Amino acid sequence: MDQNLIKLVNKLQDTFSNLGGELDMPQLVVVGSQSAGKSSVLETIVGRDFLPRGQGIVTRRPLVLQLIHTPIPAEPSPNAPPYTEWAQFLHIDKRFTDFNEIRKEIEQETFRVAGQNKGVSKLPISLRIYSPDVLDLTLVDLPGLTKIPVGDQPSDIERQIRNLILDYISKPNSVILSVSPANVDLANSESLKLARQVDPQGRRTIGVLTKLDLMDAGTNALDILTGRVYPLKLGFIGIVNRSQQDINSEKSMKDALESENEFFRNHPAYRNIAHKNGTKYLAKSLNQVLMNHIRDKLPDMKARLNTLMGQAQQELNTFGDSAIFGDKNQQGSLILRLMTQFARDFVASIEGTKVDISTKELSGGARIYYIFNDVFGHALASIDATHNLENQDIRTAIRNSTGPRPSLFVPEIAFDLLVKPQIKLLEAPSLRCVELVYEELVKICHNCTSVELQRFPKLHAQLIEVVSELLRERLGPTSEYAQSLIEIQAAYINTNHPAFISGSALAAQQNTPQRPQVPPRPTSTEPSVVNVHSPEDEDETSSEDSIFPPRDSRSVSSTVHDRSRSSISASTTTSAMAMGMGTVTKRSSSRHRHHTQTQRNQPQPQSAFGGPQPNGSGSSPTARETFLNYFFGQNGPGPIAGSSVERNHHTTGQNNIVPVGRDISGTETTLSQGLMAGKRGIDGNNAAYDMRSLGKHIEAVSSEGSNLTVREEMETSLIRSLIASYFGIVRQSIQDLIPKAIMHLLVNHTSQHVQNRLVSSLYNPELFADMLNEDETLVAERARVKVLMDAYKEAFKILSDVNLKST
Repeated sequence: MDQNLIKLVNKLQDTFSNLGGELDMPQLVVVGSQSAGKSSVLETIVGRDFLPRGQGIVTRRPLVLQLIHTPIPAEPSPNAPPYTEWAQFLHIDKRFTDFNEIRKEIEQETFRVAGQNKGVSKLPISLRIYSPDVLDLTLVDLPGLTKIPVGDQPSDIERQIRNLILDYISKPNSVILSVSPANVDLANSESLKLARQVDPQGRRTIGVLTKLDLMDAGTNALDILTGRVYPLKLGFIGIVNRSQQDINSEKSMKDALESENEFFRNHPAYRNIAHKNGTKYLAKSLNQVLMNHIRDKLPDMKARLNTLMGQAQQELNTFGDSAIFGDKNQQGSLILRLMTQFARDFVASIEGTKVDISTKELSGGARIYYIFNDVFGHALASIDATHNLENQDIRTAIRNSTGPRPSLFVPEIAFDLLVKPQIKLLEAPSLRCVELVYEELVKICHNCTSVELQRFPKLHAQLIEVVSELLRERLGPTSEYAQSLIEIQAAYINTNHPAFISGSALAAQQNTPQRPQVPPRPTSTEPSVVNVHSPEDEDETSSEDSIFPPRDSRSVSSTVHDRSRSSISASTTTSAMAMGMGTVTKRSSSRHRHHTQTQRNQPQPQSAFGGPQPNGSGSSPTARETFLNYFFGQNGPGPIAGSSVERNHHTTGQNNIVPVGRDISGTETTLSQGLMAGKRGIDGNNAAYDMRSLGKHIEAVSSEGSNLTVREEMETSLIRSLIASYFGIVRQSIQDLIPKAIMHLLVNHTSQHVQNRLVSSLYNPELFADMLNEDETLVAERARVKVLMDAYKEAFKILSDVNLKST
């Protein structure tokens, strides 16, 4: 039975070399320097010349040599082949009976993989030799150790060969056959140096001394062969190979063995140990060492096989049982289970309850919160409420909203016209927020997978497509609703909002332009302004004053004043006037008109700017004069401020006309058509002829050109303050409503309906076979692992039946 151990190992080695198994078989590894005689030792053991020979490095790929003893039958069979010795390679299905052809095939296979140069390769060549003259052995011939590259060899050839040798001799199941030439000092042996690195105690190293016949006269290797120089547990064995002259003269192996025996018997130093040296003794020793080594390693091999079988079974379980996929009764339950697991993973990723949550970066629903809080929040905060509104735009809006009538206060229509386009600025960030959340949900869908689901790429693709389609369906309604929220905010400007009243009042107070203040009247005289009035004022309280806007076009300032009367009444009258938010009642307006009528007939002291002097001789301004002078300016700029007082003091015709616009359309300066055409010069009056037709584009300008008047500066600041206040309210509402709408219409709706959509779309028995079609690479990998698993089981069974009794 011991003789069958090597054959058993050879069989297992062939099986696992083809399958790529990780079981290390016991084998003999030949290691030595270049031209140390390794190939000659192998040829002497085999008894045939079959290895390539030449100068320099010849062996450039590992050669796994399996020697199989085939006894000659006592009675020849008629079906027996005419030859008794032959060889086979694993890479080619052919029997070689001519050993010269074996040499050529080794050379060609070496050139095919390692190239024509002197490079080396780790890919082994497997050769099996059947002969009645050999013992069962398994040897590995490796490239010889070199020091410097020659020819076109790589510069790191020494490192490559050393690493290749260490890969083989580092395995515990390998026995190291260290070949050293006897004519070189043993202390310089590279093979023993490498063997000592992996086998420091020398338990699995056999020393072989070659070229004993080439030693200097008077010297011998007796101390080395007897173990007194470098002790090894398996000892040293000396051999004498054929010389190059013997090879050239084609000296037979039989004659070479006779010459070797004659050398040891007649040498005075080796005659006493001749029975422990020579090629025949080496072959027998290697056979016995290999069998003992296999016997010692059998328990470890069985334990290793158990481990490999467990790993193969786990890998096979991950691939699943292909028999289930072909059973129609179980296909439906499998698809339902995979759908449910996919839907649960999708919802768990959004909710943050997934088991394998990353701790290095945001994932799943946390990315959606990041969009709501950081991306969307920062986008809204970066929008300036009035950055795209120029003073010219505000001035034009105020002029257009009053129609043909001059404005006394800032009209509310102008505020509506200006604030609605600003609210529209929130639409683009809101829609982009919806798109970003949609993109994240699609990414979450693609990341929802499992090892079991990866076996079915078509099913996985169908699941992603169905969920993506559901998300696309919800993207439209969500975007429309987000857009409608912006339109709702722009549809009705709620100036009654508490935050708008307090915010706009504070903003107007802060943005009121600083003007030289008229000294306020003493507090004790204020009641007289409010309560004392003349009978003429009583008569005029019921009449409408033309300088006030109609009811349907109330000013923003009057509206805010009416809604915040309680808060403003607590402050002083002068402070309320300075804010520009209060209105003048009809009673006070009638008194003002009566007062200005009186001033038309009575000359007043003029200030340096042409207006009434604040502190005239003996006459101090009243509270009404203080308010009107502050609101309209002491010089009365603007169409309303230029009142009868100005007309009374400036009588120079065109100088008292305050321009309110500028024609920029470039119309002709002459009158060529119309009713007045042809009448120029008839009555000597050319004024009508100089009034040209209006152009297409007219800008609203002030009396001072591009510079704002005091009144226009106050109106512009007031409008900006009101827009900023109301825009802040709308922005806060949108920042709160858009995430809620997205969560309700897109995220939560998809999470609630994803499983129902998957079942209704994909649970079709006609589609089961196509969806459960596995990946081709996965099928091939499963087949490979299954074959390897069967080989492991068979090897374990064979090793269990081996009789471990020694002969």
